[in-house]
Amino acid sequence: MNVALWLASSARLHPQAPALLTGTTVQADYATFARRAAAIGAGLVRDYGIQSGDRVALFASNCTEYLECMYAVWWIGAVVIPINAKLHGREAAWICDNAGARLAFVDDDSRGALVQVEEDLPTGMQMLSIDSETYRELQHGEPTSLVPLPHEDNDLAWLFYTSGTTGRPKGVMLSHGNLVAMSMCYLADVDQVHQHDAILYAAPISHGAGLYNFIHIRMAARHVVPESQGFEPDEVLDLGRALGDVAMFAAPTMVRRLVDAAKKRGETGEGLRTIVYGGGPMYLADIRDAIATMGQRFVQIYGQGESPMTIASLPRAFHADTEHPRYLERLASVGPAQSVMSVRITGADGKSLPTGETGEVEAKGPAVMLGYWNNDKANAETLKDGWLRTGDVGRLDEDGFLTLSDRSKDVIISGGTNIYPREVEEALLTHPAVREVSAIGVPEPDWGEVVVACVVLEPGASADDAALDAHCLANIARFKRPKRYVYLDALPKNNYGKVLKTELREMMRASASAGAG
Repeated sequence: MNVALWLASSARLHPQAPALLTGTTVQADYATFARRAAAIGAGLVRDYGIQSGDRVALFASNCTEYLECMYAVWWIGAVVIPINAKLHGREAAWICDNAGARLAFVDDDSRGALVQVEEDLPTGMQMLSIDSETYRELQHGEPTSLVPLPHEDNDLAWLFYTSGTTGRPKGVMLSHGNLVAMSMCYLADVDQVHQHDAILYAAPISHGAGLYNFIHIRMAARHVVPESQGFEPDEVLDLGRALGDVAMFAAPTMVRRLVDAAKKRGETGEGLRTIVYGGGPMYLADIRDAIATMGQRFVQIYGQGESPMTIASLPRAFHADTEHPRYLERLASVGPAQSVMSVRITGADGKSLPTGETGEVEAKGPAVMLGYWNNDKANAETLKDGWLRTGDVGRLDEDGFLTLSDRSKDVIISGGTNIYPREVEEALLTHPAVREVSAIGVPEPDWGEVVVACVVLEPGASADDAALDAHCLANIARFKRPKRYVYLDALPKNNYGKVLKTELREMMRASASAGAG
């Protein structure tokens, strides 16, 4: 099926239900939302030549138009490529080129970023700004069909680029069936959804927060974009009070900031019914503090772009079951496998390990991606007999609760966002003064981790933090740049010449301890 059918259905059954809101202001009811999606889709075909199966990028900050654009693309059978609005223009251009995007929806800011790297864009790719009069004309145009184009469950719908340790992003192919399976898991394993509910997009729609739109579309609930277009704790608390029955996705660092704001205001988060957290490690002390401050509003999910939001979940019932003898162990876990998924732990030989033993987490089920876009090598490494090799390390207890103990990849998670060391390293290595570099994640209370670049300069060369920072800003997104630079005479390596990041991390820990002493 085509996920856009859910919008068409809600528009027929609940035409006057409020659908799209900016803050507390209703921008469109469901009838208007669906008509706009159909009209914009018709304009994409008529004016831009977009056809079924074509890829269309969305490179813009959170806004209600983002949802209109996505459903316009699906309405005509095309494929959405959501791109993080924080990415550098060069990074976004690479994604557009790799995916063969025919068109990119942009806002005025992101359009400027792409214009600066126009030579990196795919030949003939068009841009359409959601801030333009042209877009407004499409919104109010005539739809050619009020019924979305039919689709098979295995047809591609969402092409999400998630970087790997090889440095280049990989396009995760999510089908309409994957997205439906994920949405059914939400109802079974995360939360119930009713028409009077509101889903709040304080985290990027291009990522996990946006994936929760589908089940809220199906139930004709409200979709709310904060006026700030992002996460401001006081604004979130205000919207909870004003709107009521609000659900939202938040990274653990966002939860900590929200809890701090609630404490400062002497509030408990009234109106915020469900806060789904994930995307990084939630420390036991932090979730206990969150529950003590805001009550039982929390659900944890564990997933990856390759199995979006769907590998495991820890529903609020387990957060509240304080009388269970292993309550704290369960609270420190990510919960059991979600309803449509199987989870196992494997050893180095790829065979399943017994309960309690630690190994690589693997997942299988209808939410697992079709594969990576034009990347047979990555597919062979990641998908084995239908099992997704997550690269994460963990263990299962006798009740099926999964506890993550480490990451086998060197991904740095800062503020709930994945930062891949190779991307930072490649950017710094293009600076003429840099001979070698290794980027690592160092624990930091507010962000979870921050990027530290360990740099070896060319003999006789000189460079300071400001110069390297400026170089990074010219090549990668601001949030990926190192927060600290450490200058070394040499990087520690093994006999094969591989940099020993474990030694670098230990060096940083020792340095921090010495400084504290």
